[in-house]
Amino acid sequence: MDEEYDVIVLGTGLTECILSGIMSVNGKKVLHMDRNPYYGGESSSITPLEELYKRFSLPDSPPETMGRGRDWNVDLIPKFLMANGQLVKMLLYTEVTRYLDFKVVEGSFVYKGGKIYKVPSTETEALASNLMGMFEKRRFRKFLVFVANFDENDPKTFEGVDPKSTTMRDVYKKFDLGQDVIDFTGHALALYRTDDYLDVPCLETVNRIKLYSESLARYGKSPYLYPLYGLGELPQGFARLSAIYGGTYMLNKPVDEIVMEGDKVIGVKSEGEVARCKQLICDPSYIPDRVRKVGQVIRVICILSHPIKNTNDANSCQIIIPQNQVNRNSDIYVCMISYAHNVAAQGKYIAIVSTTVETSEPEAEIEPALELLEPIDQKFVAISDLYEPTDDGTESQVFASRSYDATTHFETTCNDIKDIYKRMTGTDFDFENMKRKQNDVFGEDEQ
Repeated sequence: MDEEYDVIVLGTGLTECILSGIMSVNGKKVLHMDRNPYYGGESSSITPLEELYKRFSLPDSPPETMGRGRDWNVDLIPKFLMANGQLVKMLLYTEVTRYLDFKVVEGSFVYKGGKIYKVPSTETEALASNLMGMFEKRRFRKFLVFVANFDENDPKTFEGVDPKSTTMRDVYKKFDLGQDVIDFTGHALALYRTDDYLDVPCLETVNRIKLYSESLARYGKSPYLYPLYGLGELPQGFARLSAIYGGTYMLNKPVDEIVMEGDKVIGVKSEGEVARCKQLICDPSYIPDRVRKVGQVIRVICILSHPIKNTNDANSCQIIIPQNQVNRNSDIYVCMISYAHNVAAQGKYIAIVSTTVETSEPEAEIEPALELLEPIDQKFVAISDLYEPTDDGTESQVFASRSYDATTHFETTCNDIKDIYKRMTGTDFDFENMKRKQNDVFGEDEQ
């Protein structure tokens, strides 16, 4: 281990593994360490089920009705991939897709007045939806057509809207959309967690709705994908990429000290040895003195023996409860997957509820979501602190990732990856830099 590396990475969360993959593909010498004996850090999938019971300090072991423990791979952080989003692009460019299989999530639903409805995201669905009245449907359809045709480089498509100054609130007024439609457009299509977006220029919101409909157009049922065997497969796929390009991996490796010289990182000390480096990437848990707490997320993993009511018995779905519907500032999310994704025993479903904590009683905050899931066989409650770096790494060359937020997709994680890449290299992130530079070793070409 007493060697000099270009980059040392601490923690094998998804953010860290993607960055270590990109750095290796770009010819950097990378050492990747994790104090845990497994991959994934915060974003791992726990197997067997007995391990999940232990992790949450439940006194009993799983009852026999839960089936075989090793049939379970339970994600600690619930997220889906947008079919046309940045993470899928990263997977395609690096060809990490060859290590993974994906299924389309069967539906996206939104909560209104205690009931759940399918999110209408095409013109046909909008016209058939029970979420709005006849005239509202026509206005919403006009709005969807405007968004579909909108091109920020072609003023002819603006229809009197200035993407850099017109607020989203004014765009909604222009199309005369009512509060319920605004709720599901902002929260279930543009996927905002709060209503802050209403008073800023509309360009980002319009592009987010476009991303949703383009993702939906790829596979039809919903805009989301999910990997078989759980999200823990994602960091492992990128770790494998890094290893093919010469990256060194060490799990179960305690980190005793990050060695600094003046204000700059020069290495990492572990079990008496020092590995030297020019730059360091890590998750917040490795450098508590260089991050600040910015909030909390509550996540409740629920094991069910039935699909969720009113979802047409979908074996996977997302439900968004817009904050307005339950008098909150931020949305509550439900991600549900099942035995169909090789993450649970036959006939079992895993629903994970998550939201940003707003009160001193987080469990009471998610009650509306838990009511949709009844009866629940077993729940596991986790309240996690959210951290962001206080040091941008310019001087210290220490680059910390942000904690995984309450959103149910990976777009914010990808933005963090692009931001760290730019600070490390001084150049804008370019997907072309992720392309493999050589034919794979280990005979993988033949597959």
